[in-house]
Amino acid sequence: MERAWWKEAVVYQIYPRSFMDSNGDGIGDLPGIISKLDYLKELGVDVIWLSPCYKSPNDDNGYDISDYQDIMDEFGTMEDFKTLLDGIHERDMKLVMDLVVNHTSDEHPWFVESRKSKDNPYRDYYIWRDPKDGKEPNNWTSYFSGPAWEFDETTGQYYLHLFTRKQPDLNWENEKVRYEIYDMMKFWLDMGCDGFRMDVANLYSKVPGLPDGIPRKGRIGAENYQNGPRIHEFFHEMNREVLSKYDIMTVGEMSDVPLEEALKYAGKDRHELNMVFQFEHDDLDTVDGERWAYRKVPLPELKAVLSKWQVAMNGKAWNSLYWTNHDQPRTVSRRGNDKEYRKESQKLLYTMLMTMQGTPYIYQGEEIGMTNVYFDSIEDYDDVEIHNCWRERVIKGGEDPEKLLDGIRYRARDNARTPMQWSDEENGGFTTGTPWLKVNPNYKEINVKESLADEDSIFHYMQKLIRMRKENLIAVYGDFKEYEPDNRQLYIYERNYQDQKMFVVLNFSDQEAAFAMPEEWEKEKAKFLIGNYPKKPLESRTFAPWEAAVYIR
Repeated sequence: MERAWWKEAVVYQIYPRSFMDSNGDGIGDLPGIISKLDYLKELGVDVIWLSPCYKSPNDDNGYDISDYQDIMDEFGTMEDFKTLLDGIHERDMKLVMDLVVNHTSDEHPWFVESRKSKDNPYRDYYIWRDPKDGKEPNNWTSYFSGPAWEFDETTGQYYLHLFTRKQPDLNWENEKVRYEIYDMMKFWLDMGCDGFRMDVANLYSKVPGLPDGIPRKGRIGAENYQNGPRIHEFFHEMNREVLSKYDIMTVGEMSDVPLEEALKYAGKDRHELNMVFQFEHDDLDTVDGERWAYRKVPLPELKAVLSKWQVAMNGKAWNSLYWTNHDQPRTVSRRGNDKEYRKESQKLLYTMLMTMQGTPYIYQGEEIGMTNVYFDSIEDYDDVEIHNCWRERVIKGGEDPEKLLDGIRYRARDNARTPMQWSDEENGGFTTGTPWLKVNPNYKEINVKESLADEDSIFHYMQKLIRMRKENLIAVYGDFKEYEPDNRQLYIYERNYQDQKMFVVLNFSDQEAAFAMPEEWEKEKAKFLIGNYPKKPLESRTFAPWEAAVYIR
């Protein structure tokens, strides 16, 4: 398999607003990140993915951009950014930016011009349509509740916004728009940035005519804008004009991307992207497509999805490996046991991540096992998605507030956005002021200071996992073979690469699990490589709750 630095890298995602505040205003900032670069180097990561830090009115926490070539006031200045970039490179790490080009802010100069008149030169930078029977042009609904259209009285037309009404969708059919975007990408790459994570990257191409979506419970219209008719053409063009000219890393966030489409986006000879974030494993715990309803996923279901992507992508395309990000709940609360076995289960979950083929992503705070936050009141939540939903369903719709709040506590994006817990000092050492979002009250017990002092901490285990992955290319490039797919407690698999074998056994449960060694392994003389319990030989035995063990021959 062809080697590449971005395949062998371990990525750490920073959500700037919640990482570290340097000036006491309660908001994380670029100087705060700079002050923690040695910490990230100590952890052992290679790449920092920085969530949006561009100029923004913050209707959706930076994903509504008003200037793509400037820095958000709360985060600092362009000089701060250059200092950050230099500091990252001085430590032999790389920086990946967040590229948000499905939409802009309604305060972006392009949209300010676009809404002035129907014949404005910027009108066609966005998607405008006449009313249909006095109402919205079609029945599409927004990712954040309600119609995906907003009426603008100035010209008597609606504009499309798949997200908040302050995030109008760009018109990718307009070549001028695409080349404006490519020029902006070159601006950051020429400055020395090392790639892009592309926000909602499979939504750029809409079906011509914008037909009504199929009526259904949940979001309507997705079949008309996900993986649209020109999307691969757009990425080929982007690759030709920009991406191919730099030695960079690219990953596209793609909701509802089927495997066959992912093989196109990330195919090794396709000249589009390096990899995609797919959500198939992530959506398993929803109920009937209902975002705020959830269920416990039986292990065989989870394994089936994870193993499918491992096998199907091998030799054809490249996987991204992640458990969570700024849009998802905390891993240990969702997939593990965040109480009796918090350390053991978090270590197991990341043992799996680091022993699969693909590029692993660690979200800030995962390395110390931060958990979901259980706020008492809807008022404690910040996220626009939550408050829109609350208005639609509780205030207007009369739904049971406690039932919806339960779903929010489980899945809310704010679970991942509570401030980083650096110490047991007030506000977790994140700020000397009032934090923009409340700190999880368990910061007294779960924090970086405690983790660094504890030799058996999740941090130190994550450090070892990263080192193991770098020292054993089989963990990066090996092919994948699963055993006992129907086992409801154990995930058992083998990796093979250049006459080496790696064996992984993971007990995804609170109970002991009996492990019967596959016959093919019987004659192997495998040595213990890493695990979250004391070293044990590879043989048929009982695995402790949430025990993970990796062997190599």
